[in-house]
Amino acid sequence: MLNEKMEEALNEQINREMYSSYLYLSMAAYSSTIGMPGFAHWFRVQVEEENIHAMKLFDYINNQGGRVRLKEIKEPPMEFGTPMKMFQQTLKHEQFITRSINELIDLASAEKDETTASFLQWYVEEQVEEEENDNEIIDKLKSFEENKSTLAEIDAELAKRLSPK
Repeated sequence: MLNEKMEEALNEQINREMYSSYLYLSMAAYSSTIGMPGFAHWFRVQVEEENIHAMKLFDYINNQGGRVRLKEIKEPPMEFGTPMKMFQQTLKHEQFITRSINELIDLASAEKDETTASFLQWYVEEQVEEEENDNEIIDKLKSFEENKSTLAEIDAELAKRLSPK
């Protein structure tokens, strides 16, 4: 069973994951408005992933006898600048989420909650992947800054991203 501190922290993480979903949905909309359908698709898939992250927490809290408390989700920005700036913001946000997951693990350790610490290891691995993906795309966008014709190629590549299972 979850203690009150852990339950509250996990509920806060649900909110962060749902905000991530909103943020990436906003980035998908923005990408569509600037004529980047591949970027829009990539971010829509990211929305699905963030929803999965939130629902895993939701189910965990319920399965551990806790109480899910959904909080207000703040409105994300609507403008993101260039594709490079958008992915730099994406990376910065994922780094924030990584720190948040690490803080949850620290709390689980302090509370001697090995079950939650073990559960959170999936998120640690997921965050490594998230940041690697963002860095890879940023590297590709750096090549665009040198060769303007590659943006269409990057957009086409992002359009091929598969939805999570």
